[in-house]
Amino acid sequence: MGDNFRRKDELKSMVKRFEEQLKNNALQFYDIDDFEEIIDYYLETGKNKKALTACSAALEQYPYSTDLLADKAQILANLEMYDESLELLDRAAAFQPNDEDILMTRASIYSMMGNYQEAIETYLYVEQIIEEKDDLYYNIGLTYQSAFKYEEAIEYYKKAIEFNLNHESALYELAYCLDVTGQLESSIAYYKKFIDNDPYSPYAWYNLGIVYNKLSRFEEAINAYDYAIVIDESFASAYFNMGNTYMNLQNYLKAVEAYQKTIEQEGPSAETYCCIGAAYEKMEQYELALKYYQKSVKLDNFYDEAWFGVGYCLSMQEKWHQAIHFLNRALKLNVENPVYWKTIARAEYQIGNLVSCLDAYEEANMLDPEDVDLILDWSNVYYEQGEIPKAIDIIMGALEEMPEESLLYYRVCAYFIADGRYKEAFNFLENGLILNFDNHTSLLEFFPKLQTQKALYKIIDQYRNREK
Repeated sequence: MGDNFRRKDELKSMVKRFEEQLKNNALQFYDIDDFEEIIDYYLETGKNKKALTACSAALEQYPYSTDLLADKAQILANLEMYDESLELLDRAAAFQPNDEDILMTRASIYSMMGNYQEAIETYLYVEQIIEEKDDLYYNIGLTYQSAFKYEEAIEYYKKAIEFNLNHESALYELAYCLDVTGQLESSIAYYKKFIDNDPYSPYAWYNLGIVYNKLSRFEEAINAYDYAIVIDESFASAYFNMGNTYMNLQNYLKAVEAYQKTIEQEGPSAETYCCIGAAYEKMEQYELALKYYQKSVKLDNFYDEAWFGVGYCLSMQEKWHQAIHFLNRALKLNVENPVYWKTIARAEYQIGNLVSCLDAYEEANMLDPEDVDLILDWSNVYYEQGEIPKAIDIIMGALEEMPEESLLYYRVCAYFIADGRYKEAFNFLENGLILNFDNHTSLLEFFPKLQTQKALYKIIDQYRNREK
């Protein structure tokens, strides 16, 4: 573990040195493996443009490296510069026409462009010349999945697994496709077949655990992961998935134990620290949760979920200004997450920033127009500012999207009552009672005054007696 940390520090120093040399127009000679590490570092941190710069610099020193040409082609494709990407691959293929990496990259780019048939044909050509076929079959599966051809994807994911039972990505995607096609339950026999063939295979038990977890059969999933760990005590992924399953069971202490075991086996990671933070957050131990979210972002400064965790915990401690700062960090990294917008809106409201609050609610609603809690909170901001017509407009707009949601009827009934429009209020109250009688308590909670509650009880009782 210590060696890994040293290597990471060395890599960061090398990247920093490389960037300074570029800035000063004084790039020195680098070993091709060092260039590969710098490029990989940028790709892993989502910096495609910097990766492209590094790749171009590397090609100036190693112009005939087909690996670097393939890397640059993939980066160009990531930046949606597909024509330039394919031109580079043609140049690389002139040196090595049957190079597996070049062909695999070409197929991947065809898939990214939506040219799925060309991608499949290229992959099938590679099948004739490649020996280790698990990744190939996995990529064919991904291509079919991207084309929404789930049955064909399932076929190739199974081929990948039969070639390599330990292919975690193929197992994950297979479970997804089986779930989408409604075959997950019936596929248990397929997974148990591996156990029958080799009952001491930790991966066979692990795979069965993944399926049980997807089926929400959490206790059985725990048992399967347990068998995997008994067979192989160093099986980090089994510990990690066990932690996720304990989270689903709301057994947060057990989840923390499983995540800690993951760290013992494979060293710390931003994801595992973030998961521990989430477990402590669920237990309302916000200081501990903060500690682990902060550990997460130290390892990966671009991990938006951990930044959000920091902001959320601070908001639960009513440290609103600090919370907004960290929530915005998360939002910059993932601007299309409606939960982030909604949480920022609530924090902005607490410090009286009504314009920012309403803007954030509007963004959240555009991203997730069917979040009922969001609609209720957003409209309530207008209601509390005395802008009842605007509050009503928000609910009425939501009812067009969700005409079966009883809580919206009860809330707009409350707004109409507050606006003195009793006839309209009682029409919406009746609709709410028809859809879900029990939810009428949300209306009573909205009016804490006993006198108003008594009047509403009377109307609700009249409806109840009429329906008997």
